[in-house]
Amino acid sequence: MPRISDLDESRRQFLLYLLATGSLATLPAHSATLSRLPSRLPPGQSIYRLKGDVRVNGATATLTSPINAGDIVETGRKSFVIFVVEKDAFILRSNSKMTLPISKVSAGIIPTAFTLSRGKALSVFASRRTRISTPTAIIGIRGTGVYIEADPEESYVCVCYGSTELQSAADPGINETVVTKHHDAPKYITGGNNPRILSAPFKNHDDQELLLIETLVGRTTPYVVPKGVPRTRSSYF
Repeated sequence: MPRISDLDESRRQFLLYLLATGSLATLPAHSATLSRLPSRLPPGQSIYRLKGDVRVNGATATLTSPINAGDIVETGRKSFVIFVVEKDAFILRSNSKMTLPISKVSAGIIPTAFTLSRGKALSVFASRRTRISTPTAIIGIRGTGVYIEADPEESYVCVCYGSTELQSAADPGINETVVTKHHDAPKYITGGNNPRILSAPFKNHDDQELLLIETLVGRTTPYVVPKGVPRTRSSYF
C-alpha cells in the first residue's frame, strides 16, 4: 500500500505536470491549488470534465449529465470526456463509442465493464473480475488500469498495472495472460483472417492521466508517478 509520503509526491508531480502543460488554467476552479487537486467525485456526479461533442444515449452531455450502467457514451472529433461510473473511472478520447452494459451478477457470469466499439479509452477499475470487449479482443481484468484503442481490424491494449487475460474475439484459442507493474507489455490483438496477439510499443497515455482518474474514485496509482515522465499526447484527445 502506498505510504502517505508517496501519495503526496504523486499529487505534487500531478500539479507540476499541469503547470508544465498549461492544463491548470483549464481545470475547474476547485482544482487550482495544491491543496485542492482533483478529488473523489461527490455522490450523484458522473462527469469531471468534457470538451467538444460528447453524447450520452444520443443526447448532448453537460457536466451535470449522469452516466450509468446501460448507457452509451460517444465523442466526436476533437472531443473527450472524463467520467466515473460507480468505482470505475474513464477518459474517453475523440471519435469513440463506449457501451456500458447493465452488470449481470450471477454464478458463472463475469460482468462486462464496457464495450469499446471504436476509439480510445483509458480506464481504471475496482478490485473485481470483469471484462472489456472490442471488435477484435476480449479483455478479462481484475482491479487494473488499462488503455485501449479499438478499430475493426485491430485493438491496442496496454495493461498499465495489474493482471489481464487477453483473448482474440475471432479465435478464443488465441489468448495470453499479461501481468504488469508499469506498462510492461503492451499488445496488439489483430482480427481478420489471421488473428494474433503481438507485442506493441507504449503510446498515447501517461501516468498523470492514470493518477487523475484514480483520484476521482478515491484511489491512487500503485506506484509514485515518476518525475519527468514524458507525455505521449499533447491533450486528452
